Amino acid sequence: MTSSTIIQGQFINLFTRAIYPAEVTIEKGKIKSIKELDVAPDQYILPGCVDAHVHIESSMLVPTEFARMAVVHGTVATVSDPHEIANVCGKEGVQFMIDNSKQTPFKIFFGAPSCVPATIFETAGAMLNAKAVEELLASDDIWYLSEMMNYPGVLHKDDEVMAKIAAAKKIGKTVDGHAPGLRGKLAEQYADSGITTDHESFTLEEAADKVKYGMYCLIREGSAAKNFDALIDIIRTNPYGVMFCSDDKHPDELVLHHINNHVKRALKKGYDLYDVLRAASVNPVIHYDLPVGLLRENDPADFIVIDNLEDFNILHTYINGELVAENGKTLLPHVSITPINNFKASFVHALDFVVKANDATQNLRVIEAIEGQLITNEIVCEAKIENGFIVSDTANDVLKIAVINRYETAVKPAIAFIKNIGLKKGALASTVAHDCHNIIAVGVDDESIAAAVNALVEAKGGISVAVNKNETYCLPLPIAGLMSDKDGYDVATEYSLLDKKVKVELGTSLQAPFMTLSFMALLVIPSLKLSDKGLFDGKRFRFTNVQI
Repeated sequence: MTSSTIIQGQFINLFTRAIYPAEVTIEKGKIKSIKELDVAPDQYILPGCVDAHVHIESSMLVPTEFARMAVVHGTVATVSDPHEIANVCGKEGVQFMIDNSKQTPFKIFFGAPSCVPATIFETAGAMLNAKAVEELLASDDIWYLSEMMNYPGVLHKDDEVMAKIAAAKKIGKTVDGHAPGLRGKLAEQYADSGITTDHESFTLEEAADKVKYGMYCLIREGSAAKNFDALIDIIRTNPYGVMFCSDDKHPDELVLHHINNHVKRALKKGYDLYDVLRAASVNPVIHYDLPVGLLRENDPADFIVIDNLEDFNILHTYINGELVAENGKTLLPHVSITPINNFKASFVHALDFVVKANDATQNLRVIEAIEGQLITNEIVCEAKIENGFIVSDTANDVLKIAVINRYETAVKPAIAFIKNIGLKKGALASTVAHDCHNIIAVGVDDESIAAAVNALVEAKGGISVAVNKNETYCLPLPIAGLMSDKDGYDVATEYSLLDKKVKVELGTSLQAPFMTLSFMALLVIPSLKLSDKGLFDGKRFRFTNVQI
């Protein structure tokens, strides 16, 4: 005899836009029946949340550990782009993510990375050409073509870019977009190529443009890039064209919340309950044609139970009828992992970071970081020159930043300057540096920068803090220099300690200093970024000079 699970509560039907007392019967992992009742317990039954775009690697956790933490917040599935590990380890890295994800009931739908490397202006650990992407897309484990960051390539109909898009369209798989700042006819041209989503809008007008031309607007609220407040009002006019995503989520934030936080904030602002919950669940499931249940008879039993619609506290999370989280506690086990990596960088010296001033140099072309954004500004600042060398200017918060090729030995760093990091002493460094994940470091003196980098070389990847040249701390990330093999909650604790050290001892006021630093090497996001090959102008798509 087959056993059944019966759950009663206030049933939220997102298709009829109604709430009523009901009894849900689960059998063999599916919804067997939904029976309307006269009365039911004062709890709410609704579809689980889906993160419509996330790089799991950015949580510093493998998929099974990400899952353990996400289910606590009512997430049952993600649409995940593995291009971070693909940039380091290629197709082997993508397969690592797929294999690990199969060890959890949590539903992870991977895409084929479209831009590995993201540009030709940086060094990556692998390259996925159109043929390799087509091979990935042919797999049943790959659901879509991941974000097409090379939007200039789309607009200029680059052969490789268009071949990747054509390969996805040929077999009926969707194509994700990534086009910061694109509007008007250019946005229309980008969408006409077959691209269906965008998560990079940072103004409501930009998002509306893209929705008008047929793209879904993904409202992102990650650890560094936070666009919720700017974009949420689009749900009033385009409720069926909106999804929620985190994009990049550090482990300390994943302890606190996930997509449920989008929902809470939207409801608190007074947006329509059904529109908000659709954006958190129904819209991504329908768009990507995912085998995720939406609380209909014969659907997979993927749903959550919450206490009330004001606090939205997650009481229970079910996936395929299995209870995977209860009252803030995960019920999923830790899974052992065999790491993979690609790391060859050598130890460095303080002299490697010396910048000699040119005879005519008075000013610097400086990266201006913006809190809560991936975009940067290009500004001009007066150079601080001592004994013929340009040094960090802590008084004006213009600090030295460096990127070092991690895939070769004894390579000279690329060096530039950055404003708004806010360090008063020491340095921090990371091998989480989107998208090629070379070593990136920022600091107030060359000795501290070298110490922070060397901590990463010794660990073969991770994040590090140098309080000074003699006092360093490191969180090793042995899987591709991106992810830990430890329990996610332990990783979150270790990360929080380093984060606190950067804020309290080194003096930054940035909300997420490591995440902010990681995007300073992301060349496809304007205006000014730094690769291992030099300072890059993201608007003109070419290298530029530091000293002017």
